[in-house]
Amino acid sequence: MGRLSAPATSPGAGAAPAAVPAEPAVPFVEIEAVRAKEFVPAAKEALTALVAEQGQRKLIQPVFNWAGRNSLFPLHWGLACCAIEFAAAFGARWDAERFGVVPRSSPRQCDLLIVNGTVTWKVAHKLVTLYEQMPEPKWVIAMGNCATGGGPFRTAYSVVPGVDKLVPVDVYIAGCPPRPEAMLDGILELEKLIRERKE
Repeated sequence: MGRLSAPATSPGAGAAPAAVPAEPAVPFVEIEAVRAKEFVPAAKEALTALVAEQGQRKLIQPVFNWAGRNSLFPLHWGLACCAIEFAAAFGARWDAERFGVVPRSSPRQCDLLIVNGTVTWKVAHKLVTLYEQMPEPKWVIAMGNCATGGGPFRTAYSVVPGVDKLVPVDVYIAGCPPRPEAMLDGILELEKLIRERKE
């Protein structure tokens, strides 16, 4: 039986052995200590903030929006003839309460201000006061031509040419006066805005 030949040597086998790397300038223990002291808390804080942000955007905020749009509390406050249409919308024929809209008599319990009628400069400061007393989040609907732009009295010295000069308006409802169906349509439009609310 013949002798076994030696295994083929890999390329570079005859070269000088590679130099062993020197010890790191900073010991591994110190690197781990710095990592545990600075990097880990920062990463944990960033991860917690990310989870909170994602949870708020994907779970908490949609639940708040759902609850808000299905339980609107408008302020029970009429200014002119549009207030009659506002009252009729809550009667037996149109039944606005089936949409979760329940009028309240105190601004501190309301989140919706429906300006339904002519706003004069004499009553403007009262309207602003009521708006400021409402808790956040809050919305405003300008109901009728007088509230949206002054209506037939827009050139009068005593009439505010649009309630948006006093408070921010989310939905405008045209008409003189608008029918209860128009008011319900405006409320449904406001519910769409609340559904898409991001903050």
